[in-house]
Amino acid sequence: MPIKEYREIEQERAKRLAGVLKGLAHPLRLRIVNYLSAGDCTVSELCNTLEVNQSMVSQHLAPLRMLDLVKVDRSGGKATYSLAEPQLRNLIDCLTSCEK
Repeated sequence: MPIKEYREIEQERAKRLAGVLKGLAHPLRLRIVNYLSAGDCTVSELCNTLEVNQSMVSQHLAPLRMLDLVKVDRSGGKATYSLAEPQLRNLIDCLTSCEK
């Protein structure tokens, strides 16, 4: 059996990646990131789609912003959220494809 290629992860990068996983380790945050992977949206759109109240969505957007996983654009009088890390789409795709 051929040996798979091994890619080393430096200690600091491993800490950052663990932080990303920890930040996503809540069902609502996963749902938010999943929705944002389809495109930018406002908190109201998130609330309507995910059927949760504004304070709950805001509470879960905060750690995602602190980890620089999502970003907010406050131009035009509206706060529009988007993924700051487009590669999160691949992670969400991977997670949703390995449901058990």
